[in-house]
Amino acid sequence: MPTLTQITPEILAKYQPVIGLEVHVQLLTASKAFCGCVNKYGGDPNTHVCPTCLGLPGALPVLNRRAVEFAVLAAKAINCEIRETSIFSRKNYFYPDSPKGYQISQFDKPIAENGWIEVPAFDAAGAAVTKRIGVTRLHMEEDAGKSIHDGFADSVSKTYIDLNRCGTPLVEIVSEPDLRTADEVFEYLTKLKEILLYTGVSDCNMEEGSLRCDANVSVMLKGAKEFGTKAEVKNVNSFRYIRAAVEYEIERQIGVLEDGGRVVQESRLWNSAEGRTYSMRSKEQAHDYRYFPEPDLPPLVVGAEWQAEILKMLPELPEARRARMIAEYEISAQDAATLTATREFADRFETAAKKAKSPRRVAALLTSELTMRLRAAGLELEQSPVSMEGVVMAADLAESGELSSKMLKQLLDSAFEKNEDFPVVYEREKPQQISDTGAIEAMIDEVIAGNAKQVEQYRGGKKTVAAFFVGQVMKLSKGQANPALLNELVVKKLDELG
Repeated sequence: MPTLTQITPEILAKYQPVIGLEVHVQLLTASKAFCGCVNKYGGDPNTHVCPTCLGLPGALPVLNRRAVEFAVLAAKAINCEIRETSIFSRKNYFYPDSPKGYQISQFDKPIAENGWIEVPAFDAAGAAVTKRIGVTRLHMEEDAGKSIHDGFADSVSKTYIDLNRCGTPLVEIVSEPDLRTADEVFEYLTKLKEILLYTGVSDCNMEEGSLRCDANVSVMLKGAKEFGTKAEVKNVNSFRYIRAAVEYEIERQIGVLEDGGRVVQESRLWNSAEGRTYSMRSKEQAHDYRYFPEPDLPPLVVGAEWQAEILKMLPELPEARRARMIAEYEISAQDAATLTATREFADRFETAAKKAKSPRRVAALLTSELTMRLRAAGLELEQSPVSMEGVVMAADLAESGELSSKMLKQLLDSAFEKNEDFPVVYEREKPQQISDTGAIEAMIDEVIAGNAKQVEQYRGGKKTVAAFFVGQVMKLSKGQANPALLNELVVKKLDELG
């Protein structure tokens, strides 16, 4: 920490952080925003380019209709109001990876405004609450190219430019300065990414730059009326690092103020190896981008009819889906959260749940037994040897009592060991469950005869000791006793002794 003052909890408590986020999201269209070049990550440098995205004289932009539809979908998913008529503008600045010398963006008339995202948070008393974070605007723009500062023999003295990314369609989502902690930042970004993935407008791959976040961080004394001077933390490539960078920046700024200094308005970069931010460039003076309406593009009109057509593509969003699944399938909130982690996982569960005797049993299998084995094997759900049909069969056999918990685990273990689906393993290794009343009663009598102490405990009113006898009989039967019948007979036998 480059400050002299030690930042104690008491000093932290004097200050109120204020955080706003700017999130850039690449849209998953087939072609770029204003030309027909392929919108695809990678490729040989400077091969996904044309006169339009290079800004060559005489080349004119033509707006990608699908990019507009994706922008509207994203905006509605985060509760924004759609502006029927929005304007594209030129944002003028010079940078080597921007060949036109300007970026086509939206300025004072963006396509969407006034949205919100709800996140889990804590109030002043430490109680869990749901907090609404405002979204100022969502606007459309194009991406710039990429400057490559390393990886070449002469990288010490030269920077290479790859313009493949030029013209990639983006939406920028700007939050209100409503965030107050690094944890709230993490929750906001997690929720935003989840929503965007559900809509299908982006793959949100941070490693490939499909989702990028800048955090504007300032601190002020609690009770102050004006926000402090903000620093912008840029180019952080994971939510975990963003949380760490915001935490560091809050403490750095408090340290500066406590030492009698002043926070400088600047852009800062996060160094994950050192666990700190460092100055990139001063922003004491606001940039004059000399915005003016893009002369080669007419106003974008997304009327009520087109909006209605676009909204037909909007899927059931995660929060609504969780609530419905809890009510419809009688599953726990925790299971619902796990099952709706991705739209694909939720779709697979619901398909299986509708076929099974007990959706709850399917949920339990997916969130515990199957997930545990997939994680241990380093596999994704789509790589599982046990298909959803296999999960349904396993759940139904367990629900009917034909398979005990132990038998089910053994069969699943065998399926993963041999890379075979559950029905195949079951037909070959089908365990013979003991459902003969006389055979089970004989084993119960044997266990009772060998455990006089536990019998006396049961007689003395400790009814929970019945579970001990069930466990001993299950062990004696090598897990093959019918669980429901066994429980019933154990209680009956012990009551007869009383």
